[in-house]
Amino acid sequence: MQKYTRLATKDDLAEIMAIIGDAKVFLKKSGSTQWQNGYPNEESILDDIKNGDGYVLVVGDKVAGYTAAITGVDPHYLKIEGGGWSDNDDPYTTIHRICLSSNYQGQGLSRIFMSDIISLEYATGIRNFRVDTHRLNKPMQKLATGNGFEYRGIIQVDDEVDPDRLAYELNM
Repeated sequence: MQKYTRLATKDDLAEIMAIIGDAKVFLKKSGSTQWQNGYPNEESILDDIKNGDGYVLVVGDKVAGYTAAITGVDPHYLKIEGGGWSDNDDPYTTIHRICLSSNYQGQGLSRIFMSDIISLEYATGIRNFRVDTHRLNKPMQKLATGNGFEYRGIIQVDDEVDPDRLAYELNM
C-alpha cells in the first residue's frame, strides 16, 4: 500500500482532529498530562496549515498521521535545564504534534513519518531538528532516539500540571 507525506490542507481537518483525539486518549491512558487541557485544538491545527507547517502521512487514500514542522526559534526552547543544545547557531525545525491514528499504530509508520519530515526539511536546507515530549510518553522518546535524536535536557511548556518536557536534538 502506498505511503507518503504531504502538506496538510483544510480538507484534512476532520481526519486530523480524529487522529489527535486518538492521541489524547492514548496519552491519558499512559498517565500523561500532555494534551489533556484542550490543546492541540482546531485553531492550532488551522494555524499550522495556514503557515505551511502542517503535514499528513497518507496510507493508501487515508490520512494516517499528523505533525507540524516549524522552522524558527521556539520560545519554549530558549531555556533548557540539565544539559544544553548543540553549539551552533544554525536554524532549526521543531517537530510538534506528531501522532498517528489508532488504526495505524504498531506498523512502524511513525518512524517513516518522522524520517519523511526530516527529509523534506533537509531538502530546504535545514540541518538541525528538535522535538520534546512528556516524561511518560515512552513511544515518542523511542521515536526520537530511534531517528538519531539525542537527549539534551528539560524544557518548560505551557502545562500548569506538569510543564517539564524531555528535549531532544538531531544535527546533520
